[in-house]
Amino acid sequence: MRTLLALLLALLLAEPALAVNPDEVLADPVLEARARDISAELRCLVCQNESIDESNADLAREIRLIVRERLLAGDSDTQVIQYLVDRYGEYVLLKPVFAPHTLILWTAAPIVLLIGVGAIVLAARRKRATAAPEAAELTADEQRALDELDSGKA
Repeated sequence: MRTLLALLLALLLAEPALAVNPDEVLADPVLEARARDISAELRCLVCQNESIDESNADLAREIRLIVRERLLAGDSDTQVIQYLVDRYGEYVLLKPVFAPHTLILWTAAPIVLLIGVGAIVLAARRKRATAAPEAAELTADEQRALDELDSGKA
């Protein structure tokens, strides 16, 4: 049973590595590690929520090959990523850049959260304000007037 669990765990851990075909792997382990790091940052344009390193799509394979070609040509990691952004647009990045044109993307969630918290606070205050007020003490004049009304009814 332990052997089966260990084998299953090893397969689960190796799953991301299954997308990269053996014919894509570079002979230089340093360049291959760089290629894997870059591939983990790039979105598969077909799968959309997977990196190209995890995707089996044909387009992901093509992009993985481009990454390796650019690395073999001597490009830095930044140059490789910029080449792909120039070719496919910023959507190819799994983590969008923080820039003026992506400001709404980065600020929308915190703003909605603050609006929600503000609405909850306002609703709680209104509920507290409309709750039945506690009985207030009567002034001496009010008590006399009440007593007169009570004695007049009797």
